[in-house]
Amino acid sequence: MRGIFGIDPGWGLTLVRLALGAITGAAGYAKFADGLGGVATALERYGIPLASVVAALIAVQEFVGGVLLVLGLGTRVFGALFACEFLVTAFWVKFRLMSWNDGRIDVMLFTAAILLLLAGPGRAAIDNRWGTSR
Repeated sequence: MRGIFGIDPGWGLTLVRLALGAITGAAGYAKFADGLGGVATALERYGIPLASVVAALIAVQEFVGGVLLVLGLGTRVFGALFACEFLVTAFWVKFRLMSWNDGRIDVMLFTAAILLLLAGPGRAAIDNRWGTSR
């Protein structure tokens, strides 16, 4: 199937996957570099239960999941995990405690994660080589 200008739409999915992977991977790395204690403190303020455990899980998910998304491995699984994460960050944390401006990027990340969950990794993904993209 060809889209506009004869380009396969799968390349658009690839760009979304690479962007989400780079953004989340960098965020996960920053959580480790800055220390998980600060992340846990913020999560406690936001009313997230078991904040220390959740901070570690989120940091691992973001870093490992981000790297794997860039490679195109486990795209649908990480699409589902990131959709859950950004659903919480957008609607439970940002919109509830802050403002629309604070949550709008999280809504885009949520949408990107849902797109990858539903449509798969696009082109140039290990998932395609290993037959795990469906």
